Amino acid sequence: MGKKPSEALTKEQILSATEDAVRRFGMAKTSITDVAKLLNVSHGTIYRHFKSKKEIFEAATEMWLSEKIMQPLSNVARDSSFRGVAHVKAYVEKLFELKRYYARKDEELFAMYAHVTSERPKLVDESINHIVKQLSKLVEECPVRSTDFEEMARAIFYATERFHHPALANEWKRETIEQEFESVWYLIERGFLQ
Repeated sequence: MGKKPSEALTKEQILSATEDAVRRFGMAKTSITDVAKLLNVSHGTIYRHFKSKKEIFEAATEMWLSEKIMQPLSNVARDSSFRGVAHVKAYVEKLFELKRYYARKDEELFAMYAHVTSERPKLVDESINHIVKQLSKLVEECPVRSTDFEEMARAIFYATERFHHPALANEWKRETIEQEFESVWYLIERGFLQ
């Protein structure tokens, strides 16, 4: 005897369908029914896996953040072709590049990410701590005077916040934004990393 569709349905399938629905309708207009229709199940089936629409959006945002931002950053952190200051810069540039890319190319999901993270500080703190931990290992490779690598990494993260904080995404459209990043980076490199 085969499984019923609701028994075979996974959280990952629901989250993937949620992303599709958000892309089609936007976060504000996406309903549990929209997600259920994409999966060809009843909305009650969705509620067996998630308690609320808010919980689904939070889980979808966590998945998006993990796959689209954290994983590529981890790849840069592990990339042995970079050394020292160049490695730190490559990591921060990747963070900026990813945020900028998704703000332009996947606007609805980026908007969901910006909304959910504005209401869920714990998720933001976890993400920042993950990034700072990776950055601190890269800073440790640099010829710095301080031995508090985590403090330096956190300072670099906040000094470059304009280039990766979702609330500032409109500024990333400026024609001069890359030059502005280079100016900020120059000060970081001269002030912190040498």
